[in-house]
Amino acid sequence: MQGTDTIRYRSLLACATVLLLAGCELLPESPFAAPAGRTAGERTSTGDCRAEIPDFADKACLLPDWAAFGLASQRGDRTWRDAKLAQLEGRASERRLARAVALAWGSERQWDQASELYKADLSAAPAELQPLLRYWLNELEGRRAMSSRLVGIRGELVSAERRRAALEEENAALAEKLEALTAIEQSINLRQQND
Repeated sequence: MQGTDTIRYRSLLACATVLLLAGCELLPESPFAAPAGRTAGERTSTGDCRAEIPDFADKACLLPDWAAFGLASQRGDRTWRDAKLAQLEGRASERRLARAVALAWGSERQWDQASELYKADLSAAPAELQPLLRYWLNELEGRRAMSSRLVGIRGELVSAERRRAALEEENAALAEKLEALTAIEQSINLRQQND
């Protein structure tokens, strides 16, 4: 009986070793890249979810497509964002929400636009997508609030610097007056000594 257990153990160990060694070769190079020979928007019957532009059409790919687009938006540079925004023209809610996702990782001015789009079209998204979009909106609003606080702090620092400069000028003026008064007092004292 022990011999059988040892053989099973060694077989399992050998299989695990082979899987471990071959495991990295089985993983795709980029989990969000379209397989070779297909465009990013095409789906296979096996359910690949890799749309270049997310939409509301394929319920099975709804979350994976939007999550992948959100990640690509976060990693994308200005050139990528400008190209995507050009592709996302339109008044459909899915286009406007995809624009919001892309804008949310742009400049601070674009954050305001993204927030408006999220708020206007979030309710039009499918129910299973709304929590993700709401999470992104909340994260965006957090960044906007932090940025606003930083602007306020910078303003306070500038104001404090101006007050400090004004106090230094006032201090210098008082020092000059004190020197003048000291000189007058010394002059008076010298006259009194000479009289």
